[in-house]
Amino acid sequence: MVYINLEQAIFKAENEEFPVRVAHSAEEACKLVEVGFEYVTGTYADGGRIFRKHK
Repeated sequence: MVYINLEQAIFKAENEEFPVRVAHSAEEACKLVEVGFEYVTGTYADGGRIFRKHK
């Protein structure tokens, strides 16, 4: 519960919009992480991995 409350305080629950990007290589994934995106889910048939970050 502490982490949930901290996240709500930091990111303000009313703003639940997330820019989403798909990385198709390790290099693309590293670039996304460097600018603040977080890994969301596994690899898809086309090889993409989904990343998101708070606006």
